[in-house]
Amino acid sequence: MSLDWPVGWDRTPESERERNRSFEATLARTTEDLATEMDRMEADHWRASIGNSHTKSNGLPLHNASPDDPGFVLRWSDGGEEFAVACDAYSRLRDNVRTVYKWVHETRMRGNRPVATGDSEFAAARLPPGDADENAVVAESATSKPAHEVLGVDAYASDSEVIDAYHERVKEAHPDHGGSERELMRVRDAKEEMVGGEEA
Repeated sequence: MSLDWPVGWDRTPESERERNRSFEATLARTTEDLATEMDRMEADHWRASIGNSHTKSNGLPLHNASPDDPGFVLRWSDGGEEFAVACDAYSRLRDNVRTVYKWVHETRMRGNRPVATGDSEFAAARLPPGDADENAVVAESATSKPAHEVLGVDAYASDSEVIDAYHERVKEAHPDHGGSERELMRVRDAKEEMVGGEEA
């Protein structure tokens, strides 16, 4: 099995690939984090690609995968649009997967900020239409609700107001009370976005 690198995207020459010493997470932990992130995005479909078949059913590498080509590609579809993120800048597969995970996480979190933009936060990862028609109209993908709307507070609410609202929303969003894991994750992410990880 070969790596499904997006057509037309340049590869990093093998001689220029670095070793990244800043990521402490294992490959197994990194793939778990990435799978969780993709679930939070609620993409229609997603799949990963590495340079061999030592993968899980979703294409994510197994914990002991060690392909000759350390490159990593993540593709997903959302609302009829196709997206891809790829990294081969590092000499180890784990570092390339971790880099993609961090990009996806940071980009998704931008969607929780109460700012208006002209396009979705993932616009940079959008692939051109399959027919390569430059005049094709690409539908705008839905962005996630801003954090303050998820929590039901004002965009400039105080930390204590945010935390009070968070505790109320957690009760509603929890699967044991009729909510779902995805809804609960959105509430937790919104609180973290507005006040950070600490509780008051």
